[in-house]
Amino acid sequence: MANTRERLIELIGLDEPSVELVSTDAIEHSTYAVETLRLRIGDAEVRGILTRPLHPSGPLPAILYAHSHGGGYAIGATELLDGREYLVDPLGPVFAHAGYVTLAIDMPVFGERSNVSESAAAKALLWMGKSLFGQMLSEQAAALTYLASRDDVDASRLGAFGISMGSTLSYWLAAMDPRIKAVAHLCCFADQRTMIELGAHDGHGIYMMVPGLLAETDAGAIAALIAPRPQLVCIGEADSLTPPLAVQRAWAELEPAYAASPQNLQLVSEPGIGHQETPTSRFAMLAFFARHL
Repeated sequence: MANTRERLIELIGLDEPSVELVSTDAIEHSTYAVETLRLRIGDAEVRGILTRPLHPSGPLPAILYAHSHGGGYAIGATELLDGREYLVDPLGPVFAHAGYVTLAIDMPVFGERSNVSESAAAKALLWMGKSLFGQMLSEQAAALTYLASRDDVDASRLGAFGISMGSTLSYWLAAMDPRIKAVAHLCCFADQRTMIELGAHDGHGIYMMVPGLLAETDAGAIAALIAPRPQLVCIGEADSLTPPLAVQRAWAELEPAYAASPQNLQLVSEPGIGHQETPTSRFAMLAFFARHL
């Protein structure tokens, strides 16, 4: 398993950059607080949005929130506060009310970093033998380091969450980084070879292209690296990014990894549901983190 993880890290090009807090600006609402952070991640200054309970009684569990894509390049980390059309409602306040410190950062080409197109950024990195997805995952790892360093966070109770692009960022990072103790991901778990077979792979952005990946592994085997740590997978059976056959094949690779701890693996599969969070998946996700963090 360790060799598989090390090989995945090599393929992705996971190379966590340094991280330091440059500044923070906090606003207190009636029941929770919002911090707008400036983080120095490697050579880049990156905006972070953080939500937390107002008056914590001690170090709290924390969630690294990976924002989605959806063509909303100008949105980025503000998804935590403003939500998206495929979310039930914004999750930042919800997580704060449930007792979590939650951090989202602008991924490259999103939010305050959307002055460069996804295509231009991905092509430049591919020419240099790297990938945009590798950069995103490396920066998420740095954000996790910052989150774990906070006085109000219990670094032994770190979770990860995301929908769509954020889903893949969350479970791939959890596969490579054992600091993540529990991960919940929505709307993007599918065998990629099958996606190609079905002609469904072009629904993904170019950010996700990692050269040589499918010669060695696929989504189910990547998610299996998380075992025995708790994992929640939520999919809609009418979602073009999670076709039933592709989910079935990915699950067939994932499920055996939890043979010794089946209670730590959960699938929510909803008939007739497309690329969206639902009240059912929201309830399952909050219950999942309450059990495991």
